[in-house]
Amino acid sequence: MNRRMIGHGALAEKALLAVIPAKEKFPYTIRIVSEAMASNGSTSMGSVCGSTLALMDAGVPISAPVAGIASGLMMESPTKFKVLTDIQGPEDHHGDMDFKVAGTKNGVTAVQMDVKVNGIPLPILEIAFEKARLARLHILKTLEAAISEPRADISPKAPKILIAHVKKDQIGLIIGTGGKTINEIREKTLVDGIDIEEDGTVYITGKNGSAEKAKAIIEDMTREYKPGEQFKGEITKITDFGAFVKLGSGTTEGLVHVSEIAPWRVERVSDILKEGQIVPVIVKEIDERGRIKLSIKDIDPKFAGEPPARPAGPRPFSGGLPPQGPRTNGR
Repeated sequence: MNRRMIGHGALAEKALLAVIPAKEKFPYTIRIVSEAMASNGSTSMGSVCGSTLALMDAGVPISAPVAGIASGLMMESPTKFKVLTDIQGPEDHHGDMDFKVAGTKNGVTAVQMDVKVNGIPLPILEIAFEKARLARLHILKTLEAAISEPRADISPKAPKILIAHVKKDQIGLIIGTGGKTINEIREKTLVDGIDIEEDGTVYITGKNGSAEKAKAIIEDMTREYKPGEQFKGEITKITDFGAFVKLGSGTTEGLVHVSEIAPWRVERVSDILKEGQIVPVIVKEIDERGRIKLSIKDIDPKFAGEPPARPAGPRPFSGGLPPQGPRTNGR
């Protein structure tokens, strides 16, 4: 690779960097290869135009298409000159200026100039910029006729990279003791990779929906629940004092106490709730240890149905003083 190739590559890269999305929006490594098999014009500006098409076709969400044009100059004097647009090899070789301008329809992103004279007067430079602008708009119109905007998604053959943001003190929760938790997420979702930065940014790479599954688990693990939030969760365990309900697709669980199942006294939890059952719940309270207390009756008082009928007849004696009979005048 010679200096000319390096210089042209740097110019094309600078022209495109202005429209490349931030890492937070598109966390992929982008590699563009532009091969010019022959040249009778500007290979760098041709690379800019071709790269714009390639980026949009690959699904890179660039902010705007970029095109470039090379202008030339034949100058006999500051008042006798001719500005050329889209110069070819002989015009570059015999001319006095090689002026490359790249940009979007809204402005210039990169400029490079080679001159063979002592200087370019400002009036000539103004003309060159204006002619380059008109040529750029014409090229952009042609590019947009081929592809008007970036594709909605990247190629299905490429792994998808998703981003999640967690607090710094939650990084250990995701990793787990000896990496146990993060390895379980990988095995469960078949995700290709999970990389966690020191600031809490999590990059998740996978195909066929695995990245989405892993991201959902991580977000559920690190979610901070608030009283009043409503969910539909799966019952994971039935006990004498209530039922544990899983919230979301992660591992977070909350307890529905037996007193929170129905607006009437429930004798046995298993009479109403079963493991694997999906129930509506509302976050009632989060205690000082972070345990989540849930309620079914507060969100759906009729979920458990009607209260059991009380047996007919007098209520059985439950201790205390015996019932008093009618008073009499005698002993």
